Amino acid sequence: MPTAVARPSGLVGVATAAVAIGVAQLAAVPFGAQADSRTAVGSAVIDLTPGPVKEWAIQLFGTADKLALSILVLGVIAVIAALTSTLETSRVPLGSIAIVLAGIAGSAAVLSRAGSAWYDVLPTLAGAVCGVATLRLLVSGRFTDASPAADPAADAPDRGRRLSLITLGFLAGGAVAGVAGAVWTRARTSVSGDRTAFQLPTPAVEAAPIPPGVQPKGVTLPPFVTPNADFYRIDTALSVPQLSRDAWRLRIHGMVDREVELDFAALDRFEVIEKVVTLTCVSNPVGGDLISNATWTGYRVRDLLAQAGVHADADMVMSTSIDGFTAGTPTEALTDDRDALLAVAMNGAPLPTEHGYPARLVVPGLYGYVSATKWVVDLELTRFDRAQAYWTRLGWSARGPIKTQSRIDVPRSGQDVRPGPVTFGGVAWAQNRGVRAVEVSIDDGEWIPAELGEQYSNETWRLWSYQWDARGEGPHEIRVRATDGDGVVQTADLADVVPDGATGWHTVAFAVT
Repeated sequence: MPTAVARPSGLVGVATAAVAIGVAQLAAVPFGAQADSRTAVGSAVIDLTPGPVKEWAIQLFGTADKLALSILVLGVIAVIAALTSTLETSRVPLGSIAIVLAGIAGSAAVLSRAGSAWYDVLPTLAGAVCGVATLRLLVSGRFTDASPAADPAADAPDRGRRLSLITLGFLAGGAVAGVAGAVWTRARTSVSGDRTAFQLPTPAVEAAPIPPGVQPKGVTLPPFVTPNADFYRIDTALSVPQLSRDAWRLRIHGMVDREVELDFAALDRFEVIEKVVTLTCVSNPVGGDLISNATWTGYRVRDLLAQAGVHADADMVMSTSIDGFTAGTPTEALTDDRDALLAVAMNGAPLPTEHGYPARLVVPGLYGYVSATKWVVDLELTRFDRAQAYWTRLGWSARGPIKTQSRIDVPRSGQDVRPGPVTFGGVAWAQNRGVRAVEVSIDDGEWIPAELGEQYSNETWRLWSYQWDARGEGPHEIRVRATDGDGVVQTADLADVVPDGATGWHTVAFAVT
């Protein structure tokens, strides 16, 4: 007779989850990225997470928040699978029920994503079926039955080892299937070839040349123009959307005289301009690095909106990404002389996919959460008293003008400085107003003017430096404040990034040794 089967270990559950996820990932390949339940679940988690928790994650993980979330989701699935599998028996399939419920939840997440259809849940359901079958197989006793002639007690170690090896085999197989599915899906949906073939339009209005004087000498500061690879990325897309130029459409509708739909061919009739603009994330803390500067090429949004005929009482444009993200931008900011852009290029190259290829919004003077929609496909003219965008529903303010701020890059916190002449420095910004002055204070002393790099425009950051004769061995502090082009001095009042951006003077502790 078969020997009694002990309750399965947590490893059995982890292997079962790996099989379910791996099969679902691999089966989703023919359906497309919208059928990827792993990404759908992660995206649903992002959508359902309260605003303060999202902000905590951004502050903790910065631009690595997507990777951290992916690891967290997989970790939670593994823990739940490990716990529920120990409840599985041949007669009471509680672990199997948990897998079925997880499959239903995954299917719901898939259906909640923009562009999904009912059949996109089939890979998730297939994964759930394979997960249940794997769990039932591993708890059936088939791999632990002793031979009739064997001594059950003596054979127990071999039977346990056999089950462990088979379980590890299922775990490895599931992992391989998942990785293969993810790689295959990305290869099938990637727009890298489309991006490489994109011949950028020639700007009719080129950006002014960047003078060498924008970069202070004698101190290592960020380059005035941020390389694409170093440009900060904060968005809600767990998986970067892959949208080709042929598939892209921009719909302009709502409070307009006529609805307009533009494709890339239609953009040819609009003037192409080039602008250098600094973008800032509202989640940038005092002294933070969620700010970057780039040269953008694209089309004036006001020219596109003029095709539709904007109603005079439409005070907001709700922009929507291909993945469903929304941002509410004041209509004025998209139609005034700041030349907000529908950008198609960044630093002389087609937009990187993670920064919005094939088209995104770039609006000088506003935090990105209300303006910088990537992979943009829809502009709805509406009103602030009628609609709320993604982040405003979660407690952030509706309009998001960028505040006057400054940062110390040299010295770094805790850095040791040798006695004698030393050059400190950093950046300051007040987009749409420009930076008139930067001052520093050492050890709560008087405010002393810093030397400013040349001002390129009011829409870009300004680099600064300060020469100091380092004396007095031991700890010291340096703080910085900026004055914007309107003559307003940066406030010392400390404010959190929620609801409309951080304020306060950046202070760095260092030591002269």
